[in-house]
Amino acid sequence: MAHHPPLKAVTLTHVRYQRGDQLGHFLAWISLVPVFISLGGFVSHFIFRRELQVMFFALGLLISQFINELIKKSVQQARPETCALLEMCDSHGWPSSHSQYMFFFSMYFTLMTCKGIGFWMGVKNRWSVSSLNWSMALLTMYSRVYLGYHTVAQVFAGATLGTVLGAVWFWVVNSILFCYFPVIEESAFGRMFYMKDTSHIPNVLKFEYDNARAARKGVDCKCD
Repeated sequence: MAHHPPLKAVTLTHVRYQRGDQLGHFLAWISLVPVFISLGGFVSHFIFRRELQVMFFALGLLISQFINELIKKSVQQARPETCALLEMCDSHGWPSSHSQYMFFFSMYFTLMTCKGIGFWMGVKNRWSVSSLNWSMALLTMYSRVYLGYHTVAQVFAGATLGTVLGAVWFWVVNSILFCYFPVIEESAFGRMFYMKDTSHIPNVLKFEYDNARAARKGVDCKCD
């Protein structure tokens, strides 16, 4: 029987890699990018910003993951044999949910970039950020194969499905649902939670800066 190096998990997670494998350690953290995006990105955005465009972005990711689970349960394709060593393979493998998540995110974000929604950065910086997203998506896809959680076919299936769903959902949001954004803003629910849409504003940062300065002019401030 072949001897395998002991496995080690990234702290506070169940993503495992072979002890002493520096590349595996790095890719284990890369495979957690979807978690960081969900918790650090979307949750904090809802708390502090409440932008409808981003809320529907997050909703699309949830729908995408729901579709992923439906397909997995329907196809019931097993994960690779290497996954048994990780002791975390109690679910089906096709398509890869990590790859689907990251490619959905990258496609939707890139389309937002093309349309200039919610950005204050220059064109060069916009494309730099989009390139970073695609790089992280590719690394996440590679990490799932390298760490033994998925086969190549499973991660490519997830990537393809995520890309398609990201494009379709962007079209749905910005061609159909966008018309209802003002209704949501003016609804009792929207006003209660301060929901807003600024996707029609070319430079949101400058807009907020100008309004903050204008509001300051009406405030008396006495400094001793």
